[in-house]
Amino acid sequence: MQMLCLKNRSNLLFPYFYLMKKLILRYHFFIIGCFSSLLQSCNTKFRVWVGPGGQQKVYNLKYGEHKRQKMDIFLPKDYPVDSPVVLLVHGGAWTLGKKEHMIQVQKMLFKNNIPSINMNYRLVSGKKKITYKEQLDDISLAIDRFNSLTEKAELLPNNYIILGESAGGHLALLYGYRHPDQIKKIISLSGPTDFYSPQYLHSFYSKYTSPTIQKMVGTSFDRKNISEAFKEASPIANITNVPTLLFQGNKDFLVNQHQGIAMDSALTQLNVPHKFIFMERTGHVPRLFSKRKRDSIIYPNILEWIKK
Repeated sequence: MQMLCLKNRSNLLFPYFYLMKKLILRYHFFIIGCFSSLLQSCNTKFRVWVGPGGQQKVYNLKYGEHKRQKMDIFLPKDYPVDSPVVLLVHGGAWTLGKKEHMIQVQKMLFKNNIPSINMNYRLVSGKKKITYKEQLDDISLAIDRFNSLTEKAELLPNNYIILGESAGGHLALLYGYRHPDQIKKIISLSGPTDFYSPQYLHSFYSKYTSPTIQKMVGTSFDRKNISEAFKEASPIANITNVPTLLFQGNKDFLVNQHQGIAMDSALTQLNVPHKFIFMERTGHVPRLFSKRKRDSIIYPNILEWIKK
């Protein structure tokens, strides 16, 4: 096994291509395809790990010009050409977080022979005029970038399962429902779903979440005359026929249990294939706080949903 690191171009390209030829078995054209992003910047911390049988982990591959627009790609060995690629979207209330927070999920997928992408995206900022819409644009850019490499990776383009956690769950749901041509399945762990319904507006939950939601949507929040922008940002109002796996804890303070329950009801009413994992005595993103639930409930259901 070998870890390869590039921090600048000088005097490195020849030995790198020589090593690639020696080390990479099945997917050598994939790594070479990634070099086009590397050559755009002398300061990128682009890294490649190559393991037995052609396994590969590509870190910090650029998919755009912003410093946050980078992604990690894990390719296990001997996956079928029609294998879906799981796109991981981290949480952090839309204003925080990074892809490294999803690394344990990515490692679990790699161990189970599932290709994956783990992406950073631009964070919401009123000053920089970045809202959830720019974050959805980043998901699109990351997919377009990987689509350009799918032939080299011996995979099909536009064959993704999107998996998000917390705010990333919201983005995964919204992007997945709006792009059924690209997204084959959705997985949301503790993702908020509704920012506009009477149930939400009349709840105590809306009182302490509205400042964050207002910032994420980029529009003033007036519960007596709610803007259509909050409905547009709500996954529950954008449902299409994309199979969906939902996780929700009944003691979740950050994302109230009714967010998941209402989404389950809406998916049932619209006959969308889905599964709702409602966990008793469980708070927000239990994967991070309960190894037992992670290993006995969350990961097994994720793997079953991906493979079914």
